[in-house]
Amino acid sequence: MRLLRELRLRGTIAAVATALAYAPSAVSQQLSALEREVGVPLTRKQGRRLALTAQGELLAEHAEGILTGLEAAERAVAASLGRPVGTVRIAVFQSAALGLVPHMLRILADEAPEVRVEMVQREPETALYDTFVGDFDLVVAEQYPGHAAPQHAGLDRQLLTTDALRLAVPPDSRIERLADAAAHAWVMEPVGAASRHFGEQQCRVAGFEPDVRFATADLQAQMRLIETGHAVGIVNDLTWVGTEVGFRIVELPGAPRREVFTAARAASEDDPAIAAVRAALAAAVPADLR
Repeated sequence: MRLLRELRLRGTIAAVATALAYAPSAVSQQLSALEREVGVPLTRKQGRRLALTAQGELLAEHAEGILTGLEAAERAVAASLGRPVGTVRIAVFQSAALGLVPHMLRILADEAPEVRVEMVQREPETALYDTFVGDFDLVVAEQYPGHAAPQHAGLDRQLLTTDALRLAVPPDSRIERLADAAAHAWVMEPVGAASRHFGEQQCRVAGFEPDVRFATADLQAQMRLIETGHAVGIVNDLTWVGTEVGFRIVELPGAPRREVFTAARAASEDDPAIAAVRAALAAAVPADLR
């Protein structure tokens, strides 16, 4: 039934096998065995994918409830220990990995030493879905003005902080407002990233199309290109606040701010280890951003 639920979420045998570390043939065999037990077809071919039949959908819905109940039972047992214990799998985007995670780990080492954190850097839109389906226990995600992060039923949200979005320019640049940057080379994240969409919209509202010559998801590489005079770009405070930087900051129109939040499955809300990680993340927010 868990495999059926995973197929409903992920759409292909290969994706289910990858998520659960099974061989694709093993997934197919288990689903076939379940069909024989139930006595009706649970899947049907739909192009290159497998779709669930009406009976498969019904059984997958029941599987979702059963697995959620099992997760809640596991969390209740963990809560009964009276202290945070166990492994918390978290997904974070890069500026949170740079600006929050090291301090969070120091806090946990002092206040919850029996909590083990396993971190993967993942873009927020993907990470939210991966947390929804159970690949992670907690995600640190972001939401840009005019670009809402995806909503998934069963995921809660807790705001960590908001940080300013500003134009970063080389230290000797004469740029004093966004429109002055129209003739300059830009560095942005690759197409599809929320920050790229935000940056392009800011430029278009200011009356120009940005000349994006450099596309990289590495924020430190972005800052280096700006510091050395090769580009301008939009940076968030979480990445650089409290550190020495070699660029100059120019305010954007309307002083836009980004939201940084955590999300976890509702069935995990009473888990002491996840609560400890969330508390440590909140405490790790730089004082200038609280």
